Amino acid sequence: MDSKLKTETSNVTAMMEFVLLGFSDIPNFQWLLFGIFFIIYLAILVCNSLIILVTSFDPVLQTPMYFFLSNFSFLEICYVTVTIPRMLMDLLTQKGNISLLACATQMCFVLMLGGSECLLLTVMAYDRYVAICNPLHYSLVMNPKVCVQLVTASWISGVPVVIGQTCQIFSLPFCGSKTINHFFCDIPPILKLACGDTYENEIAVYVVAVVFITVPFLLIVISYARIISSILKLSSARGRAKTFSTCSSHLTVVVLFYGTASITYLQPKPNQSEWVGKLISLFYTVLIPTLNPIIYTLRNKDIMAALRKLLTKLLSGSKT
Repeated sequence: MDSKLKTETSNVTAMMEFVLLGFSDIPNFQWLLFGIFFIIYLAILVCNSLIILVTSFDPVLQTPMYFFLSNFSFLEICYVTVTIPRMLMDLLTQKGNISLLACATQMCFVLMLGGSECLLLTVMAYDRYVAICNPLHYSLVMNPKVCVQLVTASWISGVPVVIGQTCQIFSLPFCGSKTINHFFCDIPPILKLACGDTYENEIAVYVVAVVFITVPFLLIVISYARIISSILKLSSARGRAKTFSTCSSHLTVVVLFYGTASITYLQPKPNQSEWVGKLISLFYTVLIPTLNPIIYTLRNKDIMAALRKLLTKLLSGSKT
């Protein structure tokens, strides 16, 4: 019996390193992918930085809605920085070696920032609800102190939960293959490498996903149900269109982000193929953060006006 246990124990590798396969199965496109993702990363950094800049310094944009948008843009910069630079390095070197600690750290930050994004999108929906459904008390309800408290809660609420879940997953024994068929350390591909029964871990992932994805999404749905009800009561068609336009950008981002994130995490045991999993992950870690600043700026006259003023000042300053 003892010899059998020793044999089983020796077969379990105490892995200190993983290998991220990324897009190594399409080697002829490595440099093309590097160029595409590098341009996308720069675009995300520049566009979100511009939003932060104009919402911080333009007097017209000193409102709770743009305060939340500024925080959301900063969160997006942090979110993509956790995954894209690492992916670019792997494409450049064509090596995906990542230590167990680095892998756990990356997973922790991806989950932490993703959870913060879910909560912040909920806060932004609540802001629109108060502005449209209770406009007379808006400045009282959404005062600067409350806005800071809501943003702070969005950033830190999930930290202990995510750290606990990451520790739980990486305390599992890993044996056999050490290759992660993904471009970053995500929960589903890591659990596939674990030895033994991972049922409890999968249930824990599902519960956390319900708390940080389903519950916030339901709150957003309730907020928008009341918002739409209030908009429909407006007598002027122009007034209805103008009021709804202030929410349409946020609603578009919510549908895109929650749609892809729920497919990945709201399953105790994901059934999609590894390529489909990678494609879905690309949507919520790369494509949606790229679209978000475009959605918010092109459909927002105040931000476009602030950007024009900023560009005019920069151009006039450079001429002098």
